[in-house]
Amino acid sequence: MKTFPLSIASPDGIVFSGDVYQLSVRGIAGELAILAGHIPFVTALADGECRIYCGEDDNSIKRAHVTSGMLIVSKEKTRLLTSDFEWKNE
Repeated sequence: MKTFPLSIASPDGIVFSGDVYQLSVRGIAGELAILAGHIPFVTALADGECRIYCGEDDNSIKRAHVTSGMLIVSKEKTRLLTSDFEWKNE
């Protein structure tokens, strides 16, 4: 599967940066799944689970809780900016 660069930032700084093949989050209009080659757009995020599907080297799914924020998808990279980000295993 193709991957794309993802960066996640909170007030604490960058909490994730790397290549992934899917990002799933809850937008204000419902659940979203971002894959490589997705059209550019910007949307507000609702509180909910964030699932990061890592690249081919590490086929794990990282889970976190996101409290509001913005998702910005561009041709170069995908950015998730959130007011609070907590990994599920912490």
